[in-house]
Amino acid sequence: MGLTECQSPDVELRRYSEMEYILLGDLRDVLEETPDEHTGYWILAIVDALLNTLPVKLELKRSSGYLQEVLDEFPSWHRQVTMLEHEHERSCDRLQAVRERIAEGRPYQDVRYQLRFELRDWMQSWIAHNRHETRLLQTAINLEVGVGD
Repeated sequence: MGLTECQSPDVELRRYSEMEYILLGDLRDVLEETPDEHTGYWILAIVDALLNTLPVKLELKRSSGYLQEVLDEFPSWHRQVTMLEHEHERSCDRLQAVRERIAEGRPYQDVRYQLRFELRDWMQSWIAHNRHETRLLQTAINLEVGVGD
């Protein structure tokens, strides 16, 4: 029995979230460094790791119901939750497209500006997506619907 088989989905989700955080930091660091002949390989390795991590994280979230806490409290928010779930998938697809361009084998020096722009843009949108998920969850938990006087 592997380590992941005996851990709860919440523990696994936390583990994948931590891995995502580390990988995003690594990607940011590599993009800020002065490029050399190995930079393209490092970026490809980090993007591959993200593409292995993010879909598993989504599946772990889906295993207990994607943002189910929100829907339990506010079923009418189903549209926002569904949009966020699809946004997660589109973002992974977008990163996959960038990965395919990296893997084409063109020298990193030739494509570095375009890749840096695309990857930074992707990271900004990914961070915004995570913030939106968190904000929706916090709002659902903290919003009190009063009964009035």
